[in-house]
Amino acid sequence: METVPLLSLITFLPLIGALLIVAIRADGPEGERNVKQVALYTTIVTLGLSLSLWWTFDPANPGFQFEESAEWLGGNIKYRMGVDGISMLFVVLTAFLMPACILASWNTITLRIKDYMIAFLVLETLMIGVFCALDLVLFYLFFEGGLIPMFIIIGVWGGKRRVYATYKFFLYTLLGSVLMLLAILYMYGVTGTTDIKALLHYEFAAEAQRWLWFAFFASFAVKMPMWPVHTWLPDAHVEAPTAGSVILAGILLKMGGYGFIRFSLPMFPLASVEFAPFVYALSIIAIIYTSLVALAQEDIKKLIAYSSVAHMGFVTMGIFTITRQGIDVALMQMLSHGIVSGALFLCVGVIYDRMHTREIAAYGGLVNRMPVYAFMFMVFTMANVGLPGTSGFVGEFLTLVGAYQVNTWVALFATTGVILSAAYALTLYRRVVFGALEKPALQTIADLDWREWIILAPLVVATIVFGLYPMPVFEVTGAAVQALISEHTQSMLLMAPNP
Repeated sequence: METVPLLSLITFLPLIGALLIVAIRADGPEGERNVKQVALYTTIVTLGLSLSLWWTFDPANPGFQFEESAEWLGGNIKYRMGVDGISMLFVVLTAFLMPACILASWNTITLRIKDYMIAFLVLETLMIGVFCALDLVLFYLFFEGGLIPMFIIIGVWGGKRRVYATYKFFLYTLLGSVLMLLAILYMYGVTGTTDIKALLHYEFAAEAQRWLWFAFFASFAVKMPMWPVHTWLPDAHVEAPTAGSVILAGILLKMGGYGFIRFSLPMFPLASVEFAPFVYALSIIAIIYTSLVALAQEDIKKLIAYSSVAHMGFVTMGIFTITRQGIDVALMQMLSHGIVSGALFLCVGVIYDRMHTREIAAYGGLVNRMPVYAFMFMVFTMANVGLPGTSGFVGEFLTLVGAYQVNTWVALFATTGVILSAAYALTLYRRVVFGALEKPALQTIADLDWREWIILAPLVVATIVFGLYPMPVFEVTGAAVQALISEHTQSMLLMAPNP
């Protein structure tokens, strides 16, 4: 047994930081600086602890590690925490992006700074908790609790249409999750437990699996988001502050994919196989349709938001191949997208802070004044396209290979998304970065400052390193994914009707 409850420490350290900020007087510049520093140092320490967790994690062990358990709500509902190779990935990704979000907000947020930093730290606790929870009720509280700080972040510090975007985001995600809550109550009534480890091995009847699968699917599909319940995402991205967009794209969208892998596949194996063609169809529509919509956008943020929906189509397609390769690369794709899309939104924030517009037509020729920015933006654009040597290539290419082995037509249609992504991403880059520097407002625009260097440089390194050498990711996830596939196959054999 671990003497130090490391998972609880990582999960709730940001909440402790938020409580420290509550005690700070932020009346003047010095107080505001103290608030920012506490938030930044808290996220950096959380990142350090998560990296130590990664370092001591045993990749050969397919089970949950660093487990914690305590009495909580009585009965069989307990406070249970633990991580395996699948959830480990997202804990580190969450901790990795949060310091960048705090730094990105350093000079841009001038209204109610104290409240803003508290909201972000509370959000970090809830996001990490989602990936560490080993009890369904605890998972649900973390999963739904994250809506509240994000609701506040968009609603208070968002753009002109922030109220509309906030309520749309909240209602879409809440309505989907109500069905999941009903499913959790049913599962507790049938099994007498909400222990995720126990439920992973429970064999629900085939008919019950179908209804439970759809109930969980409703929540995770909205969170991804999948077509046609994706329309909340572009509005939320456009209105959210830069750091809010980074978290939406980098972490919150990944909760849907994580839910499919953690719950849908192992708990409802028959239903997952039965409805896999349905998921393939929605994934292909998402990849093609939202890529075409992205081509028509004139707002940079909205283009990247639709791009995120298309890339999540590759993730769901890979997950429901229900093969080790498919799930491995879906996890890699989620990691890559979390880094790359978050970086793209940060790049948008850089020029928005200078020009206060996201219209593509307002830019052009930035390479003449911002060569370093142009280089970094190029790296992330190429990763978004899936250029070999970047993390985006590993996820997209291997996802298509896995899909081809399961269904040739699915892979064929999905491949068109790669072509379309190149079209909208390269068009965006050409219109913003290349060409003559003709617009008067751009004549004095400045290149990256030291703070923006610190934010973007680690993301450039991660994009290239994972593109050239993705094995550290596959080594961490491999054993857990193999155990999931083995358990899924065994369940299918046990529940198959006798000939």
